Amino acid sequence: MSNTTKQALEASLKKLMLHKPLDKITIQNIANDCGISRMAFYYHFKDIYDLIEWVCVEDATQALQGKKTYDTWQEGLLQIFEAVLENKTFVLNAFRCISRDQMERCLFKLTYQLILGVVEEKSQGMQISQEDKAFIADFYKYSFVGIMLDWIKQGMTGDYHVIVQKMSITLQGNVGNSIQNFVEEQEK
Repeated sequence: MSNTTKQALEASLKKLMLHKPLDKITIQNIANDCGISRMAFYYHFKDIYDLIEWVCVEDATQALQGKKTYDTWQEGLLQIFEAVLENKTFVLNAFRCISRDQMERCLFKLTYQLILGVVEEKSQGMQISQEDKAFIADFYKYSFVGIMLDWIKQGMTGDYHVIVQKMSITLQGNVGNSIQNFVEEQEK
């Protein structure tokens, strides 16, 4: 039941954001649209921004199902772009109304698990610490998020297939090289 209510709150927020800016939407508006009390909203989320963050993570989790390997990460990234584009009005509205930190936090959650899955796969059987794996994943996560934020800021007009292709070319072999460099550094 809890997830059903959260999904209903998500649907209401997205519906309301089609007609008015996020900063003009209240928790009461969302609760009324959902047919629940304000207190029921607070049972699930501390505020509207908490709901937005949950929406981002949920949408990304669905987009990334089974796409956390070296051979499929590009497809996973394409699906993140597609999920963002499918929710263009919601994302652009949120982008204009929430802080850059909040938007980054949502996008970091979207991309970190994808990249960490690739790092974990490529480092199997190698002597590399979890801390170093996390550093490598963080490094690439910041690149992905920066590129995606630029794309969102520009109104999502650029062809995201081209963006993902360029990212793929840039990163080809680099995750493996990063892991190898950390292993070699540790052996010194």
